[in-house]
Amino acid sequence: MKRICNISLSWKIFIALVLGSIFGVFLHEQQDIKAWIINNLLFPSGEIFIRMIKMIVIPIVITTLIVGIGKTDGVKKLGSLWIKTILYFEIVTTLAIIFGVILANLFQPGVGIDMSKLEISDISKYRSNIDNLTSSYSIAKTIFAIVPSNIFLSITKGEMLPVIFFSVLFGIGLSSLKSEKKDFLLNFFNSSSKVIFKITNIIMSYSPIGVFALICSTIATFGFSSLLPLIKLIVLVYLSIISFSIFILGFIAYIFGFKIWKIIYILKEELILSFSTASSESVLPKIIEKMKLYGASPSITGFVVPTGYSFNLDGSTLYQSIACIFIAQLYGIELTLMQQIVLIVTLMITSKGIAGVPGMSFVVLLATLGSVGIPLEGLAFIAGIDRILDMARTALNVLGNALAVLVIAKLENQYDQKKSVEYEKNIFKK
Repeated sequence: MKRICNISLSWKIFIALVLGSIFGVFLHEQQDIKAWIINNLLFPSGEIFIRMIKMIVIPIVITTLIVGIGKTDGVKKLGSLWIKTILYFEIVTTLAIIFGVILANLFQPGVGIDMSKLEISDISKYRSNIDNLTSSYSIAKTIFAIVPSNIFLSITKGEMLPVIFFSVLFGIGLSSLKSEKKDFLLNFFNSSSKVIFKITNIIMSYSPIGVFALICSTIATFGFSSLLPLIKLIVLVYLSIISFSIFILGFIAYIFGFKIWKIIYILKEELILSFSTASSESVLPKIIEKMKLYGASPSITGFVVPTGYSFNLDGSTLYQSIACIFIAQLYGIELTLMQQIVLIVTLMITSKGIAGVPGMSFVVLLATLGSVGIPLEGLAFIAGIDRILDMARTALNVLGNALAVLVIAKLENQYDQKKSVEYEKNIFKK
């Protein structure tokens, strides 16, 4: 019993992932009890974990940002930080889109597939989302979505960008106060942040149960037989994500003096967890905590990580580019070079800042497919396996945002090398 208790959390999560997969395969065949077990046992167990994580995400973002910016020069450094962060996000996500387009053209996952053997899923709910999005889209309204008219309403809705905007302004205001006036508030938010991270550790102890429930219900629902007709697409997406992590992110890490395998090892728990739950939010608190321990300043970490969840979705943009080419190939449509350039530019625009829209990836795909004349109905063929693909792209989103923190910290000269070395020693001696 002691040995089981002494197993690291990453191993517990991995074991839960394996056991959940095995039990899911078994449960898929039990048609008489499958629905009852999923609805009454697995879904509630997984949903409780996701809800507990969502409960602490907004408080962590608020307290971390206020403390980080409140301790700095405020406005002086914020402009530089914002420009470098957004520019970095745009460059890396564009690389992900181009990478996906190249691989989809090379390996042609949609060629030779019999469409009559594919399951068709209902995508009407995503159509309504894209109709609402396109009818109301404008640069002005996008900016308005960042600026909250009621911060408490934005907090209750979990709207990340308005919360970031308010927290940054609060931090700037706090930084401008004299020390005798701001110390009390800084201590309050700093202590609150530490309490919330303690709560995070308590919630994470439940994560193996959440992982088991979520992965089990996913496999029990879909089974492996439904994946076979689209196995070429699934394999390509997974290999593309692994390749992008190793070669593209690895090269970026190397340029700035990091090793991608070290970052992956440090984030092993978070990568397994985000993969299993297909939720970036499930690891946001731990990413913020670990990147601060790894040497990035609190102000950089508190700003870059939550902002990245709307603007730096490397895995999602990589998948979306592959999916667009796949659907075109499915219908026998050969896209010209100009059409593919239009597709890349459209994805660069549509994939930013709509993280709060339900079924974000589908909404982006629907907005993009029409721009190059690809039938929107093709999305119905891959909707059924989206959860399987979402797991992989979520893990890449997490890794990409963690690396972004370190890169921006280096660019802003807010990276503590000694702290990083000490943290590596503690991690790798375990």
